[in-house]
Amino acid sequence: MAFSYSLAVRGYMNSFLLYGVRVLVLLVSTSLLLASVSTVPASAGESSLTLQSLVEEALLRNPDIQAANRRWEASQAIIPQVQSLPDPNLLLGYQRMPMLEPLEGPVYGFSQKFPFPGKLGLKGEVAARHADRIEQEFLATRLNVIARVKRHYWDLHFIHKGIEIVEKNKLLLMQFEKTANARYSVGRTAQQDVFRAQVELSRVLDRLAVLEQQKESLHAAINRILNRPPIGPLGTPEDIHLTPITQDLPELARRAEAFSPILLASAKSVAQGEESVSLARKEYFPDFNLSALGTRNERINENGYQIMLGIQIPLFYQTKQREGVNQAVADLARTREDLTATRQDLLFQVKDAFERAHRANRLVKIVGEAIIPQATLALQSAQAGYSVSKVDFLTLLNNLLTLQENELELHGEMVEHEKAVARLEELTGGPLTVSSPTGSQEEYQGLHQSQSAPNHDRSGTNRP
Repeated sequence: MAFSYSLAVRGYMNSFLLYGVRVLVLLVSTSLLLASVSTVPASAGESSLTLQSLVEEALLRNPDIQAANRRWEASQAIIPQVQSLPDPNLLLGYQRMPMLEPLEGPVYGFSQKFPFPGKLGLKGEVAARHADRIEQEFLATRLNVIARVKRHYWDLHFIHKGIEIVEKNKLLLMQFEKTANARYSVGRTAQQDVFRAQVELSRVLDRLAVLEQQKESLHAAINRILNRPPIGPLGTPEDIHLTPITQDLPELARRAEAFSPILLASAKSVAQGEESVSLARKEYFPDFNLSALGTRNERINENGYQIMLGIQIPLFYQTKQREGVNQAVADLARTREDLTATRQDLLFQVKDAFERAHRANRLVKIVGEAIIPQATLALQSAQAGYSVSKVDFLTLLNNLLTLQENELELHGEMVEHEKAVARLEELTGGPLTVSSPTGSQEEYQGLHQSQSAPNHDRSGTNRP
């Protein structure tokens, strides 16, 4: 009987030692996995994807930019058209007049309409201001495309980091499940710990499926901007290095008011409206029509001529010219209100993006330097406590999930910071790393212009 009891005790001790070894091995491997996760790339088989290459390709191939560029070219082609005189009329005919000395023979000549002096010049100024507005819309389109590429790029970076973090936690959960199974096999824990680990593994697989779908959607979004097929492959985004914002909010607001293409386009609309009012008032003045005719009297074999000057009298000025001026004045008032509204919205957008970047920068420091180290220590402590049955499995699991959410929050705030910077660059007309320009707007915005703009001579916009 004593011998049987001794064998039972020895078997129990061997099982306990075997369990202890298995738990120790699992905890050590878990700790090594947690410590080495930062050195494992998210997608080892994918090539690196740089933001600069995407921006350059978008500027060359994006159809929105190409369409805006063509609109600018078309608007500049209008200027010489509206400044030109109307086409002359060629007159050909035959006359026969019964008189004492009959007049019979061909008639030939031409007529030309001459607008009142100053009208053609004002039409050219209106068209030139319209072309200036289209130019600013073209520049705004370029900046918008660049900002969209950056936002999608940083979102893709977050998705890749999210997949990396969740994949790491999937391996940790698999280790935890094995540990729970080992403890359950010797009666050291309840079976619900095993089930809870399996549930969390299923949730991880569900989250990975969502992240993979979001990654493919972002691939399609970036390819659409680059004018590529939506199923085209992309690489892995580079790590984020936070872009410093050295300007304060008043300086950013001044830059936006001076160089934002959206605001400048509204200002050009006001200038166009002012020229339109001047042109409408000029319509009170008459236009002229000059005609010259040559005649041939074949009966007496002699030539003659006839010169006439016609004047187009604005007889119905009360219902035409006066209402045209009222229309132009109302449109001018509308453009001025639009300018005010655009300016207010622009300043709001600048402040909102600045505050978002400032908040994200603070949270990156707090989460990266305080919360994540503390959460990592809490998880390691929970692992050690669970190995000696001082911490339950739920606490261990909660610490793991807390660390996962903190890591995702860190990368999410880094992405939000860069997206806010991209928004500020779009609103202020160029990169924030450039100091406040002292030259012309074209010199400042030329930092983003890699494709050549149409070059038309505007010297003909002077009024005759």
